Amino acid sequence: MKALRYHARRPAGKTQITATKPCDTATDLALAYTPGVATPCRAIQRHPDSVYRYTNKGNLVAIVSNGTAVLGLGNLGPLAAKPVMEGKSLLFKRLADIDAFDLELDVVHPEELVRIVTAIAPTFGGINLEDIKAPECFEVEEALIDALPIPVFHDDQHGTAIVVGAALLNGLDIQGKAIGNVRVVIAGAGAAGIACAAMLSALGIAKEHIVLVDSRAVVYSERTDLNRYKRRFATQSAMRTLADALRGADVFVGVSGPRTVTAEMVCSMAERPLIFALANPDPEVSYDVVERARPDAIFASGRSDYPNQVNNVLAFPSLFRGALDVRATRIDKEMKLAACRAIAAVARGSTSFGRDCIIPMPLDSEVLPRVAAAVAGAAVRAGVASRPLTDLTAYSDSVAARVRLSHEERAHCAPATLEARHG
Repeated sequence: MKALRYHARRPAGKTQITATKPCDTATDLALAYTPGVATPCRAIQRHPDSVYRYTNKGNLVAIVSNGTAVLGLGNLGPLAAKPVMEGKSLLFKRLADIDAFDLELDVVHPEELVRIVTAIAPTFGGINLEDIKAPECFEVEEALIDALPIPVFHDDQHGTAIVVGAALLNGLDIQGKAIGNVRVVIAGAGAAGIACAAMLSALGIAKEHIVLVDSRAVVYSERTDLNRYKRRFATQSAMRTLADALRGADVFVGVSGPRTVTAEMVCSMAERPLIFALANPDPEVSYDVVERARPDAIFASGRSDYPNQVNNVLAFPSLFRGALDVRATRIDKEMKLAACRAIAAVARGSTSFGRDCIIPMPLDSEVLPRVAAAVAGAAVRAGVASRPLTDLTAYSDSVAARVRLSHEERAHCAPATLEARHG
């Protein structure tokens, strides 16, 4: 299988550690290790903030998972989650020149997960939580945000929500609909679904216009089986099924499972709808079905073979780049909104902007500098930046140049050389 061959090609996996300082001579060794290393140790003890000057902390992210909700595959455990976390490390480095360690923890209880991550946090400049099932993921993220003075971000929640929000802003603009007037149905009430509901509410959609549907039914206020995260978006209406909810809806966001939406349901939606069927690899409703049933719809999915791919890679590398560069103590709502609006703006500035291009392509080189700058600026305005920036235009240019230089340096290391080195 092609994917297995890709991952097995030597060196196995997708990342490795490389040295950033010379260590070829006795003098180099004396500086890198003993006795020279004692000097920065003493400096950091005297001035803890100097750790960002003398170590890699400021550009190092931990990607933490317990493997309880891996992609759309479910509870695979920490070992089988490792390829995904390595992939995140690769994307951090490739797209934002951020170093990342993947940490797969054999831990189920939220309190223990929080304890372990808190204990290792001094190593890192930021924490990216990944593939932890709901509702535990909410508890873990909340506790770590309160406990740590560095950015903590659960990408399954907020990365998805940021990109969905960007797609929605542009899609509504193209469809000629005001955000304050639309009704949204979200299928899936786990991490991504609840975060999408929160993001769309923050963008201006009234909570009473957002209908959340889980695997049992519409999330309505009379249900007695709702956790506190679902209850926040419980509706007072008489709708009970997904079909009920979609009737007359302007927007569908699917973060659930395959083939849960029929052509009849699509036909029942309001005119000029947005249909974001994001289940992977098989969406809630296929592009072909929507094309036949509702040619007036704008369709998005998580797939690269359909138009408008909603991909978290548009958000998390740039978000962390901006947060790390101003040494943000957290990633707050305003930083997420800034990322969302910046992604939408990149698409609107493209010559291909339109029904089949409401968000940028995942590897669009304009995304990183513009989103990182927007996030950094939001952090400064919110007062969570320990290292404020005064010239965001110059910062944006420097980010673009940094990543270009990183790509050029890596291009000098040919695959054949790597094979020989590890043969």
